Amino acid sequence: MTTDAADAWKQWHEHRVETVSAPYGPLALTGTHWLEDYPDGRLPDIPGTWTVERNAVVLTAGDGAGDGDGDGLSVDGRPVSGEVRLAADAGPAAASRVAYGGRRLVVLVREGVWGVRDVDPASAARRAFRGIEATPYAARWSVPGRFTPYGEDRTVRVENADGRARGLGLGGELAFTLDGREFTLQVTVQGDGSLWAVFGDTTSGSSSYRFRFLRPAAPDAEGRTTVDFNRALLPPCAFADHFICPFPPPGNNLDVAVEAGERNLL
Repeated sequence: MTTDAADAWKQWHEHRVETVSAPYGPLALTGTHWLEDYPDGRLPDIPGTWTVERNAVVLTAGDGAGDGDGDGLSVDGRPVSGEVRLAADAGPAAASRVAYGGRRLVVLVREGVWGVRDVDPASAARRAFRGIEATPYAARWSVPGRFTPYGEDRTVRVENADGRARGLGLGGELAFTLDGREFTLQVTVQGDGSLWAVFGDTTSGSSSYRFRFLRPAAPDAEGRTTVDFNRALLPPCAFADHFICPFPPPGNNLDVAVEAGERNLL
């Protein structure tokens, strides 16, 4: 079983490397521009004007006559000519509605603040990528866990990687034991029932990135799941400075060296 688990981990790691290095993966993010910081609607190195109006982004480009090239911008594969109202993109960057040549311009909103992400397959970070430093699978880092939901969802304010504080929704606690010691993590419950934790440990900022993510499978009816630190993930902001990853909430900095999973970029 250990051999099977190690083989599965190797496949998982190889898939992760492929995913993050894909043309529109996290390494391709070259900017996140919050529209409130650009009252004239002009974003750096991006044509058109981008403004917020009635809970949407209005992109204005081209001459409005229907025969221009939209300043090089296209929406849903067609050149922009005049105004286009845009909701937040729900899918991956590759599926964003707005393109500028090979780049994708992803509309997002966080706590009522609208922004545009510039995702460029030709980014310097993607060209420089050499892989992810990850510790090979070890059975000791995969342990049983038990999820206990809160009576109601909670939101805590935590610092984000861009220096702003934002709300982080939490749905319960995940308890587990490592080397005879009991620990808990506050976790978010995802739409599919799986869990998501932002955590730090005593290796954070030294032999590992300053914090990492963990995504346990959905608990069963009795709250049981597996806590597998072999699959600890680097957050998106480890690949590009323009992500806004949340820092660990109170209680999620573990007093143990989690020498497992993804650790740093090579």
